[in-house]
Amino acid sequence: MSLILLWFAVLLVASLLGGLVRILIGPTATDRMLAAQLLGTSGVGVLLLLAEALERPPLRDVALVFSLLAAVGAIGFVRLAADPVEGPP
Repeated sequence: MSLILLWFAVLLVASLLGGLVRILIGPTATDRMLAAQLLGTSGVGVLLLLAEALERPPLRDVALVFSLLAAVGAIGFVRLAADPVEGPP
């Protein structure tokens, strides 16, 4: 069973690499933010799969912290996009 979980973790890491490419070459800031959300979600998934496969329960706590950080990052992006700071005249 743990071998299957490790294979799923490898697939999620491949998804992380695809998201990283989108962050680097994304045409708009929205594309980059959605890719960053993908990184956060996939990272949490990888950590949860590794926690089960390797029998390391503390990785669940790390995954919880990553999910909270991803949510805070999304909120920050939405606030920045809704009310951009204007520079000096």
